Amino acid sequence: MAGELYLCATPIGNLEDITFRVIRILKEADVIAAEDTRNSIKLLNHFDIKTPMTSYHEYNKYDKAASLVNMMLEGKTVACITDAGTPGISDPGEELVKQALNAGIKVSSVPGAAACITALTMSGRKTRRFAFEAFLPADKKERARVLETLKDETRTMIIYEAPHHLKKTLKELFECLGDREISICRELTKLHEETVLTTLCEAINKYESEDPKGEYVLVIEGKTFEEIEQSKEEEFAALDIGEHVKLYTDRGIDKKEAMKLVANDRGISKREVYAWLISNE
Repeated sequence: MAGELYLCATPIGNLEDITFRVIRILKEADVIAAEDTRNSIKLLNHFDIKTPMTSYHEYNKYDKAASLVNMMLEGKTVACITDAGTPGISDPGEELVKQALNAGIKVSSVPGAAACITALTMSGRKTRRFAFEAFLPADKKERARVLETLKDETRTMIIYEAPHHLKKTLKELFECLGDREISICRELTKLHEETVLTTLCEAINKYESEDPKGEYVLVIEGKTFEEIEQSKEEEFAALDIGEHVKLYTDRGIDKKEAMKLVANDRGISKREVYAWLISNE
């Protein structure tokens, strides 16, 4: 009978945030797959957990996941932990989950701390709809693409950032999104935990004279639907009706449908669009 994979959430700062269930599973598992064994040994020692550990990180995640899956197929139980928080969120745990499920192994997530949810709930921003981006890509082209997709994002956005990259990221966000409302959360659950409600512009000025310290979670207000509509109206107002129709026909939309869309965009009748096109042929 195959073993099982447990994704065990560990504290993001305060050790009291670990659950009784996580401690029990870590003690009962055959092996613990840890993102950084040097970091995790401190946690295991604190809770007197003697289970053997093996290293499972970004640079060995494919081959090591296959090895761990083989262990589980032989009946072993594997507990996966990350450096902090819930495995599988912006870390190599997701590859292990995928391979385990594809092999028919049962996967259970043992709930606990997650920095993104902790920051969102204490941010003072809207919580019903949110987009989690984790760390923005390091690759310039990919990073630019991701930022571009966030321009008209209406959900609250959550981004992780390290202190030495914070200033640069705030400036990039300002250039892309404009001056949005933002909650800057740092050192979550730790002694110097802090949430600052501000704007991107104010945050940039703040850190010009202050060195960022600690790990940061940025919670950014999304664009309102009204702002998106206004932006579209301004974009369309800069076009004449012919250019507006061409905007749609260039996308492969037939002229009749394009005229209907233009009329809807501009708040005029389709007859007026047709009349303009005839008079300007």
